[in-house]
Amino acid sequence: MASGRSTPASPPAGGAPRRTRGRGIPDATVARLPLYLRALTALSERSVPTVSSEELATAAGVNSAKLRKDFSYLGSYGTRGVGYDVEYLVYQISRELGLTQDWPVVIVGIGNLGHALANYGGFASRGFRVAALLDADPALAGQTAAGLPVRHMDELEEIIRAEHVSIGVITTPPGAAQQVCDRLVAAGVTSILNFAPTVLSVPEGVDVRKVDLSIELQILAFHEQRKSGEDHLADEPPAVVSRPGAGAKAVAAAAARAVTRARGKAAATAATEADRGDDGDVSAVVPA
Repeated sequence: MASGRSTPASPPAGGAPRRTRGRGIPDATVARLPLYLRALTALSERSVPTVSSEELATAAGVNSAKLRKDFSYLGSYGTRGVGYDVEYLVYQISRELGLTQDWPVVIVGIGNLGHALANYGGFASRGFRVAALLDADPALAGQTAAGLPVRHMDELEEIIRAEHVSIGVITTPPGAAQQVCDRLVAAGVTSILNFAPTVLSVPEGVDVRKVDLSIELQILAFHEQRKSGEDHLADEPPAVVSRPGAGAKAVAAAAARAVTRARGKAAATAATEADRGDDGDVSAVVPA
């Protein structure tokens, strides 16, 4: 496997800690493993031998209690007063994520985004090899991106079979994405990373991860609007009661505004929670 880091071939002396395969690993934990691996790889490159759960949690952007729970699913509990062995955690997480082998990937749709992904240097260092670039436009055939020739979609099935590809990346316009998906699945691809702004229909046994940058920006816009609204409310001067008998009306109006704000916050919280994982984590969608 092409890799920018040193991955030990076996556990360190003293034996491997017990594993908990029987109960499986929750999806939310799996989603955080790449974050831990990125932080650990940075520590490994600086030759840091051990790391505490608090330090690693801070680097990964989670709380330490959640990190310790996640690592318990791997059977790794660290050493009190010492912390976690960095190199062994790199090995454990890489093995759990399947990164101790080479994964050939095809990218379909070589427009601006397809070109950008083809040139992304993080694939090789994380265990992925771009096996082919494919596009339906005959005018693109023979051109190169990241040193690879762009090949026509007519070659898709042959490439997948010859390269043993099981992961496909779709960066086509939305109207073509489902057709491309169907061809990938029919050719034997069982995992798809979809950048097209559309929902794909796949059969049982095929995994799809969707990356939609516009949705992520819209969610950020929602939070910005909410923050601006809260700032505006905080800056509002208190109502001035200037006539007799108006006090009760003012109190009632203020109560009504408070209820409206509370309902708005509750709806916002519910919308945010709907986008979170099973234990409250928003999925990261852009590769680092």
